[in-house]
Amino acid sequence: MSGNRIIFTNFIAVFVVALVLINGCAGKDSEDNDSIIDVYYLNSEETGILSQKYEVQSDMDDTEAVVDELLVQMETMPEKLEYEAPIYGAVNLTSYVLQGGLLTLNFDARYNENDTVTEILDRAAVVRTLSQVPGVDYVTFMVAGTPLKDSTGNIIGNMSADNFVYNAGNEINTYEKVELVLYFASEEGNSLIPVYRNVVYNSNILMQRLAVEQVLKGPNTDAALPTLNPQTKINSVSVRDGVCYVDFDNSFLVQPYAVTAETAIYSLVNTLCAITDVNKVQISVGGSTDVIFMDTLSLNTVFERNLDIVEE
Repeated sequence: MSGNRIIFTNFIAVFVVALVLINGCAGKDSEDNDSIIDVYYLNSEETGILSQKYEVQSDMDDTEAVVDELLVQMETMPEKLEYEAPIYGAVNLTSYVLQGGLLTLNFDARYNENDTVTEILDRAAVVRTLSQVPGVDYVTFMVAGTPLKDSTGNIIGNMSADNFVYNAGNEINTYEKVELVLYFASEEGNSLIPVYRNVVYNSNILMQRLAVEQVLKGPNTDAALPTLNPQTKINSVSVRDGVCYVDFDNSFLVQPYAVTAETAIYSLVNTLCAITDVNKVQISVGGSTDVIFMDTLSLNTVFERNLDIVEE
């Protein structure tokens, strides 16, 4: 691909991304027409992604036909010169498999020739486009028969649009890639398993809030189980003097999963305490800590990391 590549190196890849969303926010809710999909492309400078509306001609109930059609769009250079196709040049898709809501895209070995920023942007464009298709819950990348790995050698695994967090708008924002350590429940529901997740996020978002959002979304692996009600709304997240204060709505008290109260609470506490500058966590519901979670655990305390509950 052509274009200027702008890379700043910290401990992880950090890059400036201009996200220009055409015709409003991304999604499938354009004018009540379910066949309208936002197809994502790189900008010509390869510093950000843009989207444009596309009306799918295939039957939306035929998932594979819709995927085929969108892949053709992302493999074709648009007429607009400021747009670049994300599946082009070194990004050569050889095949794909759709099974149980997981779409596995197979690329040839040249995929690894992309630099870090361009690769992340290509991947963000592809995942954000295809995850809008009914029947596609997650997208995973394979390169020459092996799972795609990040720059640190960790397998990236299943991805959804939530892995690429951004604020809608026309402004230029700073984006960073971070690996979060999220804690979810074991099969028995009485201990925790660490799950590593790479997320590209807008640096204007508080890191701790990002982590809370990711815990609420649950694991994207069968090796762990969710711990908190995904319908929970976050009222506020703040950090002061090493304490992270998290306030939820009443949905937080509804526990749909077979986990202990300690497992649920420490999935959040351990996740937040893994982030720099957080040593303790104060949880409240509707602004009050005078709450008994799952009828057994009082929130009227400041929680510290508990590694005894984590499986080795």
